[in-house]
Amino acid sequence: MVIVIAFILVIGSGLMHAVWNLFTKTSTNKIVFLWSIHITSFVLLLPQFVSELWQAQLTSAVLALMLLSMVFQMAYCFLLPIVYRLGDMSQTYPIMRGTGALLVPILSVLFMGETMTPVGWAGVCGIVLGLFALGGFTRKRGKEAPAIRNMLPVFAVGLCITGYVMTDKIVLQTLSPVALIELANIAYLLVLSPIALRSGLIKQEWKLNVKTILLGTVCSPGSYLLFLFAMQLAPLSYLAPMREIGTVFGALFGIILLKESDGLRRIMLSGVITAGVISVGIWGSP
Repeated sequence: MVIVIAFILVIGSGLMHAVWNLFTKTSTNKIVFLWSIHITSFVLLLPQFVSELWQAQLTSAVLALMLLSMVFQMAYCFLLPIVYRLGDMSQTYPIMRGTGALLVPILSVLFMGETMTPVGWAGVCGIVLGLFALGGFTRKRGKEAPAIRNMLPVFAVGLCITGYVMTDKIVLQTLSPVALIELANIAYLLVLSPIALRSGLIKQEWKLNVKTILLGTVCSPGSYLLFLFAMQLAPLSYLAPMREIGTVFGALFGIILLKESDGLRRIMLSGVITAGVISVGIWGSP
């Protein structure tokens, strides 16, 4: 029953992640948009965060891990708008998510003592291969394959995802998922505030996109919050690949709503990813 709850949480997390990435892609000014959703979330969660820190026993090791998580989150937040300026959502989103989907299970098994069945590993491979093919990375030169220089920020985002997920798994032993969300909000605001405040476009962004900003305030932190709750219930190596069902949602959003190209191939590859998710979800845990 616990595994089923974790599975449902991760599927919900993937859907919400795809939704707020769609909102970011379609916003007028991506940095101002991201700043707006995280400043709103920061204000709402601040009382709970202060109360929890006041009562928690924070050792130097925990503080160091909290800082490390913030560094990964800051780098992620800095790179994400750059990634979406370089390519279609349906191309860049799968590759950056695929990097994390591959690295997190491997590192969890190597360093956290977790295990996964052979069928689970086959599902992980299917997810990762489907993700990279969905992003066009396996295409030959001249067939809309992404340029290597454009992919470097995409892979960097994948490394950041791996870094903060692995770090937060440890910090969860001391802090609640809500506190970790607020920690991420602070990290994002440290990166985005100087740029957003200097832009002079905050009022315009709210006027044009107030509904998606408010929805993003729920979906962006809510996506990772659901995943953090799931991490308290099941092994990380098992959950991280399953969360990439969000890439299927992201690809479908890109094709249906943003009218991005190559729809049939991407829908077929989304089926491959979904099969991998099902394999991990049903047969991945020993």
